[in-house]
Amino acid sequence: MTLALTEEQTMIRDAAAGWAAERAPTTALRALRKEALAATGHDPALYAEMAEMGWTGVTIPEAEGGFGMGFAAAGLIAEQLGRTLVASPLIGSAVVAGAILVMAGSAEQKAAWLPRIIAGDAVVALALDEGPRHDPTRLAFDARCEGADWVLDGVKRPVFDGTAADAFIVATRTPGGLSLFLCPADGPGVSRAALRQIDSRGAALVTFAGCRLGAEALIGAEGKAAAVLDRALDRGRAVLAAEMLGSAQAAFDATIDYLRTRVQFDKPIGAFQALQHRAAELLAELELTRSAVRAALAAIDAGDADEARLASLAKALAGRTLRKVAQEMVQMHGGIGMTDEHDAGLYLKRAQAADMTWGNAAFHRDRYARLSGF
Repeated sequence: MTLALTEEQTMIRDAAAGWAAERAPTTALRALRKEALAATGHDPALYAEMAEMGWTGVTIPEAEGGFGMGFAAAGLIAEQLGRTLVASPLIGSAVVAGAILVMAGSAEQKAAWLPRIIAGDAVVALALDEGPRHDPTRLAFDARCEGADWVLDGVKRPVFDGTAADAFIVATRTPGGLSLFLCPADGPGVSRAALRQIDSRGAALVTFAGCRLGAEALIGAEGKAAAVLDRALDRGRAVLAAEMLGSAQAAFDATIDYLRTRVQFDKPIGAFQALQHRAAELLAELELTRSAVRAALAAIDAGDADEARLASLAKALAGRTLRKVAQEMVQMHGGIGMTDEHDAGLYLKRAQAADMTWGNAAFHRDRYARLSGF
């Protein structure tokens, strides 16, 4: 696999980098934390601009109304958005929910939601986890069949992008196994409450109390959703790993700039060998993560049978690297890195939250080992 970008990929990356720097720098995230937009966890106006540029349809095939540019292209966009910590439902809605609907949605479900996802008019969130530990194989949330309807009772948390969602894809246990249901967010028996995450994004606790859905709400065959869910999650994990790589790279770049300019004992602190060694270790971690992320995204685009293992490798390395770079950013900046006014704290907060999303580094190390036959 080559790490060199094609001309088209270079254009996509540069367009995303320019937009993020101009329209959504880290100051946009700071504003988000303090304004009314904190309730949704993202700025709808910025998300509309992202949709206008076609980013919400990048991974959706042309036959389904998208642009079919693939997950490598989505990763390049996410990496640039990660550099300035852009908060948006792009990965959760356009990548993960979009992939589920493309792979298993009925014609009616696709017609109702894919055009709205691509246009940025609707956010569809995956209601999967039921506590802090991510493990899709241990869901306790059951759906029962009553006559021609399905009835959902239970709580999902955290539901990423849940505060802004127009609909939820709910993962449940049914008599046949794991099933997915498409449920409008304003449906009877559905309520939500915002969860205060440290990265200021719009996670929610969603309660389903006697939520009654018709048979048309079932996505795919009853009890046969595990493979679809796994594949969709791996697409989201790989693109999220790309976003985390971008955040880690930006944190590293800012730290190197500081080492070059901060003077102690009449010389830049970057001249001290101990700090040089720490910076060199971070650079090696970044390059290793970059290779793993590109390999995972390329495998998904190629339909490689190894995509699940490579997605876990990328997410595990991205989680470890972003945490380490963000922690070093705080330490090497000294006291100023501990202040809320400095960006170092924003990167560290995002590192914690992103690592926990759809499986932390420990979860994916274990999954990588199992898939490798260890």
